[in-house]
Amino acid sequence: MANIKSKIKRTKQSRKAAVRNKATRSLLKTLISNFRESIEKKDKKKAAELFAQTSKVLDKAVSKSVIHSNRAAAKKSNLSKQLKALK
Repeated sequence: MANIKSKIKRTKQSRKAAVRNKATRSLLKTLISNFRESIEKKDKKKAAELFAQTSKVLDKAVSKSVIHSNRAAAKKSNLSKQLKALK
């Protein structure tokens, strides 16, 4: 354990952020998984809802610096292609 007060605080903050980031990444994986399941089942309505929800979470993750903006853009583009191919 660190002896310097600022280092102790920084470590504590880092751990809190890591927990938050992990929760966000987990939510993203779940949403993307559900989206792909609805695509496989050819459920257009549910897929469209999940796409909107996933896009929102991706944008929020970018704003909180959980993932890089280019990665989010690539994910959204990929999911959008799958959704358009379904229609």
